[in-house]
Amino acid sequence: MNFLYALRMTLARQVEQVHAINRRYAKPRLAMSPAAQWALLILRLYLLLLVGLLGYKFIAVVMQ
Repeated sequence: MNFLYALRMTLARQVEQVHAINRRYAKPRLAMSPAAQWALLILRLYLLLLVGLLGYKFIAVVMQ
């Protein structure tokens, strides 16, 4: 029981640290041009496409 409590508290602290970091960087401090924002959006979409292809390839290999 003590181990589970310690694990729960450790995870709660980690989650709180992530929330604190997210609150700190919620508002961007740098101004970006529209071109830079579009470029970052395209890069995010490209990354999602690559992750999707990687997941598809993984499933295809596992299914063989």
